[in-house]
Amino acid sequence: MKPVFEKTPQRDWESFHCEVVRGESYNAVWHFHPELQLTLALQSCGYRLVGDRLDSLAPGDLVLVGANLPHVWQQDRPNGAAGPGVHAIILRFRETFAGRELLELPEAGPLRRLFRRAARGLEVSGRTRREAAVRMERIPQLSGLTRLGELLAILDLLAHSTELKPLATSGYVAAPGVEDEERMRRVLSYIDAHLGEAIGRAEAAAAANLSVGAFSRFFNRRTGKSLPQYVNEMRVGRACRRLADERLKVLDIAMETGFSSLANFNRRFREITRVSPRDYRLQLRKSAAPARAL
Repeated sequence: MKPVFEKTPQRDWESFHCEVVRGESYNAVWHFHPELQLTLALQSCGYRLVGDRLDSLAPGDLVLVGANLPHVWQQDRPNGAAGPGVHAIILRFRETFAGRELLELPEAGPLRRLFRRAARGLEVSGRTRREAAVRMERIPQLSGLTRLGELLAILDLLAHSTELKPLATSGYVAAPGVEDEERMRRVLSYIDAHLGEAIGRAEAAAAANLSVGAFSRFFNRRTGKSLPQYVNEMRVGRACRRLADERLKVLDIAMETGFSSLANFNRRFREITRVSPRDYRLQLRKSAAPARAL
């Protein structure tokens, strides 16, 4: 149940792709693509899976997904009950959709940071969501520079908002070496290499060449988390990827990813993803049903 690669059907005359979805479902499988994706669910009832984060869908849901981050939107109808279908607007675009020169401008700093944050997926809420939704609903009727300007206005709105929340855990997305400083690179590499073992502050501090107290302050300042919190997110993120392999038992995955017991694994997994490992695997199985990737 690995995510499938999707090629965005972008046309010659457009710098980004806009699709309006109407019907009984999203017709989607778990997939990824090099473009960022902004999805507005105007009418929907089901769930979305972004990386390792599973959430229910409701009208007005707005999410920005980073490049190559696996995701799927799934429409559900409990017990086959009749009800309204899907109405959604989906925008897909490369970071350089408006030209590389734009990203190099000093004024584009917030936009560059937004694209980096989108690597984990971002849920948009509050006034930002309402204003962005109004603009997104205009785009299917626009063309030319007006259409391009509307997307830039939406991204500028998101880039300056405090109403964006990351979705996938840092453990699902993060890779060693992404930090600029050599010290952080060594710490992340150490955690990644020993994730299946007990990881204590003393060993991690030694990798950073810091005292335990100084390391705790340094790590919290750089990640916004304590070492145990970060390690648990990393382990759950790795477990989510392993759960895609139906041949592996949940108990074996728990032990492989460094949890001391199945009970501890289930508890931590639910704390972070809000579903059990078995339910998470079930949702992946449902998302793997053959369909056209959206």
